[in-house]
Amino acid sequence: MAQRGRKPKPTAVKMLEGNPGKRGMNAGEPKPEKKAPRCPAWLEAEAKKEWKRMAKQMERLGILTEIDMAAFAGYCQAYARWKEAEEYISEHGAIMETPSGYCQQVPQVSIAQTYLKIMNRFCEQFGLTPSSRSRIVADAGEDKESDAMELLLFKGGGG
Repeated sequence: MAQRGRKPKPTAVKMLEGNPGKRGMNAGEPKPEKKAPRCPAWLEAEAKKEWKRMAKQMERLGILTEIDMAAFAGYCQAYARWKEAEEYISEHGAIMETPSGYCQQVPQVSIAQTYLKIMNRFCEQFGLTPSSRSRIVADAGEDKESDAMELLLFKGGGG
């Protein structure tokens, strides 16, 4: 039976957002090590560049783990293909003339749009869009005692 409603957010993302819905956390959710997976050799060159650009930052934020390889590779590959289509459009234009004289959109326009949608879905999963990131409260690296006090004050326990 298919689940109804919105798909659940990972607990790590929910915690970074401060659990705005105040719903119970999934205590049984797997907690993989917050370590970036190795970049797959089969990724396109541009996808590997994007992997290198983003992986360490995402690992530092605790949103990329070793078991996220396939999802993150999907994002990186979509990014590479989107960029390739956009570069083609920049160089050749978005419209071409057909042999019969009609103007027609080049295929790269719909290719770019498709991969941009795919990229955005992956970005939302990892909290990489401005709107999904705005709901995240990142750990600034303060000590645990200070964090506990902030949490107490943030939840309204301070007065």
